[in-house]
Amino acid sequence: MSDLGDRPSAFPSGRILMLIGMGVAVFIWYASYLLYLQVVRGGEYRVRAVNITRQLEKLPAQRGEIYDRNYNLPLVLNVDSFALTIVPAEIPPDMLDTVFAKLAALVDMPITDIQKKIPPAYYRLFQPIEILPSIEQGVINSLAERLDEFPGVSWYSRPKRNYLETGSFSHLIGYVGEISRDELKVFYNKGYQPGDIIGKSGIERQYDSVLRGRDGRQFKTVDVKGRRIDGAVRDVDPPIMGNNISLTIDRNTQILAEKALGERIGSIVVLKPATGEILAMVSYPRYNSNAIIARSGNNEYARLLNDPGNPLINRAIQSSYPPASTFKTIMTTAIIEEKAFPLEAKVLCTGEISYGDRVFRCWIRKPGHGRLDLAGALAQSCDVYFWEVGRDKLGIERIVDYAKQFGFGVATGIDLPGETEGFVPTPQWKERKFHEKWLGGDTLNLAIGQGYLLVSPLQLANMMALVVNEGVIYQPRILKDIRDPASGSIISRTTTEVLSASRISKDTFKLAKDYLRGVITDGTAHYPLSTKAVTVAGKTGTAEVGFADRWHSWFVGYGPADAQNPEDVIVVVSMIEASNPWEWWAPYATNIVFQGYFANEPYEEAAAKLGLLKRPAAAIGRVE
Repeated sequence: MSDLGDRPSAFPSGRILMLIGMGVAVFIWYASYLLYLQVVRGGEYRVRAVNITRQLEKLPAQRGEIYDRNYNLPLVLNVDSFALTIVPAEIPPDMLDTVFAKLAALVDMPITDIQKKIPPAYYRLFQPIEILPSIEQGVINSLAERLDEFPGVSWYSRPKRNYLETGSFSHLIGYVGEISRDELKVFYNKGYQPGDIIGKSGIERQYDSVLRGRDGRQFKTVDVKGRRIDGAVRDVDPPIMGNNISLTIDRNTQILAEKALGERIGSIVVLKPATGEILAMVSYPRYNSNAIIARSGNNEYARLLNDPGNPLINRAIQSSYPPASTFKTIMTTAIIEEKAFPLEAKVLCTGEISYGDRVFRCWIRKPGHGRLDLAGALAQSCDVYFWEVGRDKLGIERIVDYAKQFGFGVATGIDLPGETEGFVPTPQWKERKFHEKWLGGDTLNLAIGQGYLLVSPLQLANMMALVVNEGVIYQPRILKDIRDPASGSIISRTTTEVLSASRISKDTFKLAKDYLRGVITDGTAHYPLSTKAVTVAGKTGTAEVGFADRWHSWFVGYGPADAQNPEDVIVVVSMIEASNPWEWWAPYATNIVFQGYFANEPYEEAAAKLGLLKRPAAAIGRVE
């Protein structure tokens, strides 16, 4: 009995041992798991903890400054500005609409713009959302004085672009803006991020990678909801400013050309043919770069885009026109080189010729020029001479070949975006385009630079550069060098490169230059090209564009015509569109540019010396 009675007492001790064993097993499992988390995966979780508690904040870099060729006074620099942000979760829900409305009124922007940037899905975010990339100091002062009315609203320093020279400089330099979605798709792999400032046009766009610099960053400690913990800033990586650049543009020459053009729709190009450097490039109508980037949400860009005058277009490179009689420079060169017609032989100009059922009339002198040889025909711009010799002696194939040798129909490759290629028509093109054969009348039109032929003012400058250089066109360019922003030392310098070389003989070009000088001494440009500061050679042009009382006005010339050093020569092209009241201003504008450049005179002094300062509809000065 006692043995049987003693057995049940053993069961409790077994259960206790089992429970103790289970507890030890659980403890060992948890201890092992904690060891695994801390030792094996500890690094991973430490990184996660840092990512959760550290917030990355971008520190925008300043863009490099832009100078003219003399690198003395900047054309573009940066000024202190502020970006406006909102942390939506810091605004009490019942105050959201009120804060948005007050802020919209303060910064003068539609409340809908704020609501688009902060939709209801963002209301619980503790991360700052940028509302405006640039606001004035006065707005900051108003916000600071009434900060209790604007919970969640803050600002940070962000450099802003300041264009010291606008007017005609705007087409060259361009402007900047926030990167668009389409641009981000293209440039994302190059390190661009949403909210980045990027060059939108001109030099700002062409050399954005040089100017933009490298953004810095700093880490701020936040809680799990993204709320910033005060005083916790560390690991600051400072921004690096972009490189400065120096342009080939000469500030004084640019202003001189701008004022010589005045408020006339058209353009002026000043080129150094020996290097391809652009000294001035002017287009009108123009715009003010500062007005476009004034602040997000402004309608200045939309206004310019809808302006019928197309002020956003740089007409020197983005528009093309019939070159008219300036094309006779190419015709003259071709006739000399090909020996297509004896140079002393004369053609009788009665003022018109007949072809088929149509009469072609000599525009310059309707009664006719009488008998002219090649030199006289170029000087007097006789259409009849070039019609007859071009059609009957030179032929369409050779005319097209020489037009292309002079750079027509192909973009020059200048370091500015959006350049037009122009157009050189051919018999094959006409047949494909219109299913019509090329006729003799088409050759007549092409021989005097009319018809389907289209060139940009810069291409016409290259045409004259080929003559001046006796067979070589150098790559036109705007960038002179890239410089360190701190020391100003040159990092890299652009070099003179050959764009194209012609097989035409130097003797042909020498004779063509003599004939082009005759246009000034004895021909159509004798009166308007009156400057005594330099000897000029060149060619006038008047293009018919369908108006009864207005024409495109051209002049392309170079000087000094007797230069011993090619580095001293400049080519000037002036183009005045037919949309202006007719005044044949192109040669007069060129006259002012040559006078001012070689006499080292500002526009007012040069124009007064030439008797053009008080001319009706003359250049009125710079327009912003």
